[in-house]
Amino acid sequence: MGGEQNLDILLRTLTATLHDGVHVFATVAKGHMPEGLHPIMQFEEAEGTTLILLKPEADAHGVRYEFPSRMITLNVHSSLEAVGFIARVATELATRGMGVNPVSGFYHDHLFVPVGREQEAMAILAGIAKSA
Repeated sequence: MGGEQNLDILLRTLTATLHDGVHVFATVAKGHMPEGLHPIMQFEEAEGTTLILLKPEADAHGVRYEFPSRMITLNVHSSLEAVGFIARVATELATRGMGVNPVSGFYHDHLFVPVGREQEAMAILAGIAKSA
C-alpha cells in the first residue's frame, strides 16, 4: 500500500487524467465552512481553512477565490516518501513558464494548472514519461 519510490519507475509509468470543470482555491475562517459546500480538499492553516472546490460551487455560495485552474491527476501510486517526483514534474512545467499547485493525496498526486494551459500540461507530462 506504500506506493512506488523509485523515481525512474515513477517517471516511466506516468500517465495523467484531466478532470472536468474549473477548480479554484479559497479560504474561509476556521469553523466557518458554508453549509452545503463540498470541497475536494481542505487544509487547516493558521490563517484559516484552505479549500479547493469547483468554481460554480464557490460562485453559488458567494465564496471569494483565486487561481481558476484545471485538475490533473497523476495516475501512478507514488509513495509519500518518494524523492524528486513532484519536483521533476514542477520543474518541467516551470521551464515553460507554467505555475502549478501540486497536492498529494494518499494514492495520487494532483496538479492544478492555469485554465487554458491544461492541454499543454498534459503534453508535457506525456513527454516526461516518453523521455524517462
